[in-house]
Amino acid sequence: MEEKDAKKIKLNEASSLVKNYQDKTKAYLDKIDSARQNCLTETNVPDGTLSGTVTKYVGKVRDVYSCEDKQILIATDRQSAFDRNLASVPFKGQVLSLTSQWWFEKTKDLVPNHVTAVPDPNITVGVKATVFAIEFVMRGYITGSTSTSLWTNYNKGVRDYCGHTIPDGLVKNQKLEANLLTPTTKDEHDELISAAEVVSSGRMTQEQWDTCADYAQKLFAFGQETAAEKGLILVDTKYEFGQDKDGKIILIDEIHTP
Repeated sequence: MEEKDAKKIKLNEASSLVKNYQDKTKAYLDKIDSARQNCLTETNVPDGTLSGTVTKYVGKVRDVYSCEDKQILIATDRQSAFDRNLASVPFKGQVLSLTSQWWFEKTKDLVPNHVTAVPDPNITVGVKATVFAIEFVMRGYITGSTSTSLWTNYNKGVRDYCGHTIPDGLVKNQKLEANLLTPTTKDEHDELISAAEVVSSGRMTQEQWDTCADYAQKLFAFGQETAAEKGLILVDTKYEFGQDKDGKIILIDEIHTP
């Protein structure tokens, strides 16, 4: 079979899968529409529910309650983009949370993670960890529209990107020759940073970086392979890691959410 014919068959298979999922989605439209007024936008844990001193952190999408040796992450229906909360979407929190739970379960033997219980579709209970102030962004394609995206910077003439030398002549949405780990800082506004800068700035030791970088590459490769089996493409994603009370590095937060 010629390569052109093989690509055409794969494209037709992917189109069929997309149509199938679109048809399934239509069955949920009425349910989603009826839930517009019941979005989870704020959370509150009554006094006495959790033991010890409890602190609450309100993120862009998740509310995180920390107490003693565990954390409770509640995925809300808040819609965030470009560092802003834009709206609320029915069932968004459940989709994000359950998607992560599926991937956490599938990858637990590949990379240790923080999950200890899932008592509700919106809730994840996890081990309390000291978080590394770095987001491990993996990219398989040159694309994106944010200020930190590979394409945005490449289109401006940047060729030294997060410590990687990017060759001339690439076009938007082109597949990269190899997956790239392109870290950013975890600040109010994310900033690009190289592996060498992560270590030299004291954010992580070299050993910690090497472990997390290896974990990120393994998770992304597994995610790409799993997505491809369903006719999908995992273009890029980000991972976060931390250390538990014994110093063990674990995957935290979320994984492979849309």
